[in-house]
Amino acid sequence: MGPPPRSLMILLLSAALMAPAAAQAPAPSNPDPLTGPRSRLSRDWVGTRTLPTSTEILVMPGHADSQGVAGPGTSGEAVARFGAPPMQQDISDELHWNLLTAQAIVRRGQERGLRIRYYDPEVRSIASGDDPRTTWSVGRMHVAAGGYALEIHYDAYGPDGVGSGLIVPLDRPPSRLDESLAQEFGNYPLNFRGGLGGPRRGVAILEVGKLEGNLERSLRDPSRSSLVVDAIAERVVQALARGLEQPAGLEALSSPPGAVRSEPPGPDRPASSGAG
Repeated sequence: MGPPPRSLMILLLSAALMAPAAAQAPAPSNPDPLTGPRSRLSRDWVGTRTLPTSTEILVMPGHADSQGVAGPGTSGEAVARFGAPPMQQDISDELHWNLLTAQAIVRRGQERGLRIRYYDPEVRSIASGDDPRTTWSVGRMHVAAGGYALEIHYDAYGPDGVGSGLIVPLDRPPSRLDESLAQEFGNYPLNFRGGLGGPRRGVAILEVGKLEGNLERSLRDPSRSSLVVDAIAERVVQALARGLEQPAGLEALSSPPGAVRSEPPGPDRPASSGAG
């Protein structure tokens, strides 16, 4: 008998590593079996706004256009602390994993029947965040047309990193799609770092996890890497699908009192500190 199909292998890996997370959201102090510690920052929003099931989701790799300029993303613990070679020359390890994870999310989302597509500017150094080719600019246009834009990141290692979680857009009340992703991965407060460049333009940021420890070792292990990326992608896709479900009798709601931006966002900031 040959090896099990890849889809079954992904399910088995997910069951082994993530069953506790699927049963219930782990407490902030209880690391996720695969993605590690979650954000322990305050929860000051609730996503209640319903989106149409036809909403098109745009998935983009974080830092895809900021190599060699401010905010290239974290090099990861393996490179910065232990001297491992980078996964690719000329780009940060975070971007390497952002690219693979975003592509896997779109691939698995399309297999599931979601309206989901991928954008990569393919120009790795763009100085201005408002250049029309950047993920921020393309994401802002996509949201303005009625879509949902999601940028994929891995967080900095060590004390500079916070952990997994969703950073919601700041230009509209949080949605049920935001809520679903936050329940799966954790959450950041509305005005994290004074308002990041992506969320200020309507782009949600998903920090998958800190690029360190078991998560980074699993990603770097050639025998497990692609399965781990697919397992993470499957969790994202499941959360997206849940967030677009339309509960019977539920009409679109606005965010509850206190779950709105209470202060103007600060200047553009990169999503990851790029520690190392």
